Amino acid sequence: MAKITQNIAAASEHTQGLLSLAKSAQLNAHAPYSGFRVGASVLANDKQSYGGCNVENAAYPLGQCAEAGAISAMVLAGATQIKEVLIVSPNTDFCPPCGGCRQKISEFADRNTLVHLATSEGKIKTLNFADLLPFAFDLDG
Repeated sequence: MAKITQNIAAASEHTQGLLSLAKSAQLNAHAPYSGFRVGASVLANDKQSYGGCNVENAAYPLGQCAEAGAISAMVLAGATQIKEVLIVSPNTDFCPPCGGCRQKISEFADRNTLVHLATSEGKIKTLNFADLLPFAFDLDG
């Protein structure tokens, strides 16, 4: 799938809903060390959306990314598959998932899962998950 960059006002009502949830989560991010507050939301196979925010820790590697929080909320609710992901950046740059989150997403997504990257200015880029992690680790090879 080609990357599409658009203004969020032109996005579907569905994508705007994911953005709204991610922005709400972003407000609750715990980022006292970097000040880099991220929000994420996932649309699951149960047709519900789940949000998450980044949670930093003074012991830096122990922090949690927003995508991991959204995935945890989804799993807690009993959903088993990610249909779409949206990550909202705290600035004018797109904020793609880190390598670890790409692998976490791959556990519940497929190659065609849509990933929306949104900026603080309301720009959005949409791509297929396979474009972010073309060779995800898989126990089946």
